[in-house]
Amino acid sequence: MSNPEHTLLTGNSVADERAAAAPATSAGAARADASATAPAKGWSPAGVRSRNWARLPLGLIIPAILLVSWQMASSTGMFSVVQLPPPAMVLGAAGELLGRGELGTHIAISTQRVVIGFLIGAALGLILGATVGLSKIADALLAPTIGALRAVPSLAWVPLLILWLKIGEDSKVTLIIIGALFPVFTTVSLALRHVDRNLVEAARAFGLKGVRLLTTVQLPAVVPAVFSGLRLALAQAWLFLVAAELIASSMGLGFLLIDSQNNGRTDRLFLAIVLLAVIGKLTDALLGLAEKWAVKRWA
Repeated sequence: MSNPEHTLLTGNSVADERAAAAPATSAGAARADASATAPAKGWSPAGVRSRNWARLPLGLIIPAILLVSWQMASSTGMFSVVQLPPPAMVLGAAGELLGRGELGTHIAISTQRVVIGFLIGAALGLILGATVGLSKIADALLAPTIGALRAVPSLAWVPLLILWLKIGEDSKVTLIIIGALFPVFTTVSLALRHVDRNLVEAARAFGLKGVRLLTTVQLPAVVPAVFSGLRLALAQAWLFLVAAELIASSMGLGFLLIDSQNNGRTDRLFLAIVLLAVIGKLTDALLGLAEKWAVKRWA
Protein backbone atom coordinates (compact mmCIF):
# COMPACT_ATOMS: atom_id res chain seq x y z
CA MET A 1 0.00 0.00 0.00
CA SER A 2 1.38 3.38 -0.98
CA ASN A 3 2.01 6.01 1.59
CA PRO A 4 -0.30 8.99 1.06
CA GLU A 5 2.35 11.31 2.46
CA HIS A 6 4.92 9.87 0.06
CA THR A 7 2.51 10.29 -2.86
CA LEU A 8 1.83 13.86 -1.84
CA LEU A 9 5.54 14.62 -1.60
CA THR A 10 6.21 12.94 -4.93
CA GLY A 11 3.42 14.88 -6.62
CA ASN A 12 4.67 18.11 -5.11
CA SER A 13 8.22 17.33 -6.27
CA VAL A 14 7.05 16.68 -9.83
CA ALA A 15 5.02 19.86 -9.80
CA ASP A 16 7.99 21.79 -8.45
CA GLU A 17 10.25 20.34 -11.13
CA ARG A 18 7.77 21.26 -13.86
CA ALA A 19 7.40 24.76 -12.44
CA ALA A 20 11.17 25.17 -12.34
CA ALA A 21 11.54 23.80 -15.84
CA ALA A 22 8.88 26.09 -17.31
CA PRO A 23 10.80 29.34 -16.80
CA ALA A 24 13.95 27.72 -18.11
CA THR A 25 12.09 26.52 -21.20
CA SER A 26 10.54 29.94 -21.69
CA ALA A 27 13.94 31.58 -21.29
CA GLY A 28 15.45 29.18 -23.79
CA ALA A 29 12.62 29.85 -26.24
CA ALA A 30 13.07 33.57 -25.76
CA ARG A 31 16.79 33.25 -26.44
CA ALA A 32 16.05 31.19 -29.54
CA ASP A 33 13.52 33.75 -30.78
CA ALA A 34 15.96 36.58 -30.09
CA SER A 35 18.71 34.82 -31.98
CA ALA A 36 16.33 34.18 -34.87
CA THR A 37 15.13 37.79 -35.12
CA ALA A 38 18.43 39.54 -34.33
CA PRO A 39 20.34 40.81 -37.37
CA ALA A 40 23.00 38.44 -38.54
CA LYS A 41 26.56 39.31 -37.64
CA GLY A 42 29.94 38.22 -38.80
CA TRP A 43 30.66 37.29 -42.40
CA SER A 44 27.36 35.60 -43.24
CA PRO A 45 25.60 37.01 -46.34
CA ALA A 46 22.82 38.52 -44.21
CA GLY A 47 25.36 40.07 -41.86
CA VAL A 48 27.29 41.61 -44.72
CA ARG A 49 24.14 43.00 -46.31
CA SER A 50 23.12 44.59 -43.00
CA ARG A 51 26.34 46.62 -42.83
CA ASN A 52 26.29 49.77 -44.96
CA TRP A 53 30.08 49.97 -45.03
CA ALA A 54 30.21 46.62 -46.85
CA ARG A 55 28.16 47.86 -49.84
CA LEU A 56 31.00 49.81 -51.45
CA PRO A 57 33.57 46.97 -51.38
CA LEU A 58 30.96 44.54 -52.66
CA GLY A 59 29.99 46.93 -55.44
CA LEU A 60 33.62 47.23 -56.54
CA ILE A 61 34.14 43.49 -56.97
CA ILE A 62 32.57 43.20 -60.44
CA PRO A 63 34.29 46.35 -61.82
CA ALA A 64 37.62 44.99 -60.54
CA ILE A 65 36.99 41.64 -62.23
CA LEU A 66 36.07 43.42 -65.47
CA LEU A 67 39.20 45.56 -65.30
CA VAL A 68 41.43 42.52 -64.75
CA SER A 69 39.69 40.64 -67.56
CA TRP A 70 40.09 43.67 -69.84
CA GLN A 71 43.83 43.83 -69.09
CA MET A 72 44.28 40.09 -69.64
CA ALA A 73 42.33 40.10 -72.92
CA SER A 74 44.36 43.00 -74.30
CA SER A 75 47.77 41.80 -73.10
CA THR A 76 47.46 38.15 -74.20
CA GLY A 77 46.78 39.06 -77.83
CA MET A 78 43.19 37.87 -77.78
CA PHE A 79 42.26 41.24 -79.31
CA SER A 80 44.39 43.71 -81.20
CA VAL A 81 45.18 47.14 -79.74
CA VAL A 82 42.80 48.72 -82.24
CA GLN A 83 39.95 46.45 -81.13
CA LEU A 84 40.66 46.56 -77.40
CA PRO A 85 43.26 49.02 -76.13
CA PRO A 86 44.67 48.17 -72.67
CA PRO A 87 43.51 50.21 -69.66
CA ALA A 88 46.88 52.00 -69.51
CA MET A 89 46.38 53.32 -73.04
CA VAL A 90 42.89 54.58 -72.16
CA LEU A 91 44.34 56.26 -69.08
CA GLY A 92 47.02 57.83 -71.27
CA ALA A 93 44.32 59.20 -73.58
CA ALA A 94 42.65 60.76 -70.55
CA GLY A 95 45.93 62.36 -69.51
CA GLU A 96 46.47 63.68 -73.02
CA LEU A 97 43.04 65.33 -73.11
CA LEU A 98 43.51 66.70 -69.60
CA GLY A 99 46.82 68.23 -70.63
CA ARG A 100 45.08 70.03 -73.47
CA GLY A 101 42.29 71.19 -71.16
CA GLU A 102 39.68 69.43 -73.30
CA LEU A 103 38.50 66.58 -71.05
CA GLY A 104 37.10 68.83 -68.32
CA THR A 105 35.25 70.85 -70.95
CA HIS A 106 33.73 67.72 -72.50
CA ILE A 107 32.53 66.53 -69.08
CA ALA A 108 31.21 69.94 -68.00
CA ILE A 109 29.25 70.58 -71.19
CA SER A 110 27.66 67.13 -71.25
CA THR A 111 26.78 67.29 -67.56
CA GLN A 112 25.24 70.73 -68.01
CA ARG A 113 23.09 69.52 -70.90
CA VAL A 114 21.92 66.47 -68.97
CA VAL A 115 21.12 68.42 -65.79
CA ILE A 116 19.12 71.11 -67.59
CA GLY A 117 17.26 68.61 -69.76
CA PHE A 118 16.59 66.30 -66.83
CA LEU A 119 15.22 69.05 -64.58
CA ILE A 120 12.88 70.45 -67.21
CA GLY A 121 11.79 67.02 -68.44
CA ALA A 122 11.20 65.73 -64.91
CA ALA A 123 9.13 68.81 -64.03
CA LEU A 124 6.99 68.43 -67.17
CA GLY A 125 6.62 64.70 -66.53
CA LEU A 126 5.54 65.36 -62.96
CA ILE A 127 2.91 67.90 -64.05
CA LEU A 128 1.53 65.73 -66.87
CA GLY A 129 1.68 62.58 -64.74
CA ALA A 130 -0.21 64.24 -61.90
CA THR A 131 -2.81 65.59 -64.32
CA VAL A 132 -3.41 62.22 -65.99
CA GLY A 133 -3.21 60.26 -62.74
CA LEU A 134 -5.81 62.41 -60.95
CA SER A 135 -8.25 63.15 -63.77
CA LYS A 136 -10.12 60.51 -65.76
CA ILE A 137 -10.90 63.08 -68.45
CA ALA A 138 -7.21 63.98 -68.80
CA ASP A 139 -6.34 60.29 -68.84
CA ALA A 140 -8.71 59.61 -71.72
CA LEU A 141 -7.61 62.77 -73.54
CA LEU A 142 -3.81 62.73 -73.13
CA ALA A 143 -2.68 59.19 -72.32
CA PRO A 144 -3.05 57.72 -75.86
CA THR A 145 -1.11 60.58 -77.50
CA ILE A 146 1.67 60.58 -74.90
CA GLY A 147 1.91 56.81 -75.13
CA ALA A 148 2.35 57.03 -78.90
CA LEU A 149 5.02 59.75 -78.63
CA ARG A 150 6.86 57.67 -76.04
CA ALA A 151 7.34 54.91 -78.63
CA VAL A 152 9.23 57.21 -81.05
CA PRO A 153 12.99 56.38 -81.06
CA SER A 154 15.36 59.10 -79.93
CA LEU A 155 17.18 59.39 -83.26
CA ALA A 156 13.88 60.00 -85.05
CA TRP A 157 13.58 63.35 -83.26
CA VAL A 158 17.01 64.60 -84.40
CA PRO A 159 16.19 65.80 -87.95
CA LEU A 160 12.93 67.38 -86.77
CA LEU A 161 14.65 69.28 -83.97
CA ILE A 162 17.34 70.51 -86.35
CA LEU A 163 14.60 71.74 -88.71
CA TRP A 164 12.66 73.50 -85.95
CA LEU A 165 15.35 74.71 -83.53
CA LYS A 166 18.38 74.81 -85.83
CA ILE A 167 21.84 73.66 -84.72
CA GLY A 168 22.51 74.84 -81.19
CA GLU A 169 21.98 74.12 -77.51
CA ASP A 170 18.20 74.37 -77.72
CA SER A 171 17.83 71.35 -79.99
CA LYS A 172 20.20 69.25 -77.88
CA VAL A 173 18.58 70.10 -74.55
CA THR A 174 15.10 69.59 -76.03
CA LEU A 175 15.98 66.05 -77.05
CA ILE A 176 17.18 65.29 -73.51
CA ILE A 177 13.95 66.83 -72.15
CA ILE A 178 11.97 64.41 -74.31
CA GLY A 179 13.99 61.49 -72.97
CA ALA A 180 13.53 62.50 -69.32
CA LEU A 181 9.83 63.33 -69.56
CA PHE A 182 8.29 59.95 -70.28
CA PRO A 183 9.65 57.81 -67.38
CA VAL A 184 8.49 60.39 -64.82
CA PHE A 185 5.11 60.76 -66.51
CA THR A 186 4.51 57.01 -66.58
CA THR A 187 5.49 56.25 -62.99
CA VAL A 188 3.72 59.26 -61.45
CA SER A 189 0.47 58.77 -63.36
CA LEU A 190 0.29 55.07 -62.48
CA ALA A 191 1.24 55.63 -58.84
CA LEU A 192 -1.35 58.36 -58.27
CA ARG A 193 -4.11 56.10 -59.54
CA HIS A 194 -3.38 53.66 -56.72
CA VAL A 195 -3.25 56.09 -53.79
CA ASP A 196 -5.41 54.89 -50.89
CA ARG A 197 -8.84 56.44 -51.44
CA ASN A 198 -9.57 56.39 -47.71
CA LEU A 199 -6.52 58.58 -47.15
CA VAL A 200 -7.68 61.03 -49.80
CA GLU A 201 -11.22 61.17 -48.42
CA ALA A 202 -9.89 61.79 -44.91
CA ALA A 203 -7.78 64.67 -46.23
CA ARG A 204 -10.78 66.15 -48.03
CA ALA A 205 -12.77 65.92 -44.82
CA PHE A 206 -10.16 68.23 -43.27
CA GLY A 207 -10.66 70.74 -46.07
CA LEU A 208 -7.75 69.84 -48.35
CA LYS A 209 -8.42 70.03 -52.09
CA GLY A 210 -6.75 70.79 -55.40
CA VAL A 211 -3.05 71.59 -55.42
CA ARG A 212 -2.89 71.55 -51.62
CA LEU A 213 -4.31 68.01 -51.53
CA LEU A 214 -1.82 66.93 -54.21
CA THR A 215 1.25 68.37 -52.48
CA THR A 216 0.21 67.50 -48.91
CA VAL A 217 -1.24 64.00 -49.27
CA GLN A 218 -1.12 62.45 -52.72
CA LEU A 219 2.48 63.14 -53.81
CA PRO A 220 3.97 62.24 -50.39
CA ALA A 221 2.07 58.95 -50.61
CA VAL A 222 3.87 58.06 -53.85
CA VAL A 223 7.37 59.37 -53.04
CA PRO A 224 9.14 56.02 -53.72
CA ALA A 225 7.40 55.71 -57.10
CA VAL A 226 8.24 59.32 -57.99
CA PHE A 227 11.92 58.76 -57.30
CA SER A 228 11.88 55.51 -59.27
CA GLY A 229 10.64 57.54 -62.21
CA LEU A 230 13.25 60.23 -61.60
CA ARG A 231 16.09 57.72 -61.56
CA LEU A 232 14.83 56.14 -64.77
CA ALA A 233 14.54 59.61 -66.28
CA LEU A 234 18.11 60.46 -65.31
CA ALA A 235 19.40 57.27 -66.93
CA GLN A 236 17.32 58.05 -70.01
CA ALA A 237 18.75 61.58 -70.11
CA TRP A 238 22.29 60.21 -70.31
CA LEU A 239 21.18 57.80 -73.04
CA PHE A 240 19.64 60.62 -75.07
CA LEU A 241 22.76 62.74 -74.58
CA VAL A 242 24.70 60.82 -77.22
CA ALA A 243 21.84 61.23 -79.69
CA ALA A 244 21.61 64.92 -78.77
CA GLU A 245 25.31 65.46 -79.41
CA LEU A 246 24.91 63.99 -82.87
CA ILE A 247 23.36 67.36 -83.74
CA ALA A 248 26.56 69.00 -85.03
CA SER A 249 28.27 69.16 -81.63
CA SER A 250 31.86 70.22 -81.24
CA MET A 251 32.20 69.40 -77.52
CA GLY A 252 30.80 66.89 -75.06
CA LEU A 253 31.22 63.22 -74.24
CA GLY A 254 28.86 62.18 -77.01
CA PHE A 255 30.91 64.20 -79.48
CA LEU A 256 34.11 62.64 -78.09
CA LEU A 257 32.59 59.19 -78.61
CA ILE A 258 31.57 59.85 -82.20
CA ASP A 259 34.73 61.78 -83.12
CA SER A 260 36.91 58.98 -81.73
CA GLN A 261 35.04 56.45 -83.85
CA ASN A 262 35.50 58.54 -86.98
CA ASN A 263 39.25 59.01 -86.30
CA GLY A 264 39.95 55.43 -85.26
CA ARG A 265 40.93 56.45 -81.71
CA THR A 266 39.62 53.41 -79.87
CA ASP A 267 41.37 54.48 -76.66
CA ARG A 268 39.37 57.72 -76.57
CA LEU A 269 36.23 55.83 -77.51
CA PHE A 270 36.66 53.56 -74.49
CA LEU A 271 37.45 56.60 -72.36
CA ALA A 272 34.16 58.23 -73.36
CA ILE A 273 32.23 55.05 -72.53
CA VAL A 274 33.89 54.71 -69.12
CA LEU A 275 33.27 58.37 -68.30
CA LEU A 276 29.61 58.11 -69.28
CA ALA A 277 29.23 55.07 -67.03
CA VAL A 278 31.04 56.62 -64.05
CA ILE A 279 29.38 60.05 -64.23
CA GLY A 280 25.99 58.47 -64.82
CA LYS A 281 26.43 56.33 -61.71
CA LEU A 282 27.61 59.30 -59.62
CA THR A 283 24.56 61.39 -60.58
CA ASP A 284 22.30 58.42 -59.84
CA ALA A 285 23.95 58.05 -56.42
CA LEU A 286 23.26 61.73 -55.66
CA LEU A 287 19.63 61.22 -56.62
CA GLY A 288 19.57 58.14 -54.38
CA LEU A 289 20.67 60.28 -51.42
CA ALA A 290 17.86 62.72 -52.19
CA GLU A 291 15.46 59.77 -52.32
CA LYS A 292 16.50 58.58 -48.85
CA TRP A 293 15.97 62.05 -47.44
CA ALA A 294 12.57 62.41 -49.12
CA VAL A 295 11.37 58.98 -47.96
CA LYS A 296 12.32 59.82 -44.35
CA ARG A 297 10.69 63.22 -44.68
CA TRP A 298 7.38 62.30 -46.33
CA ALA A 299 6.87 58.55 -46.84
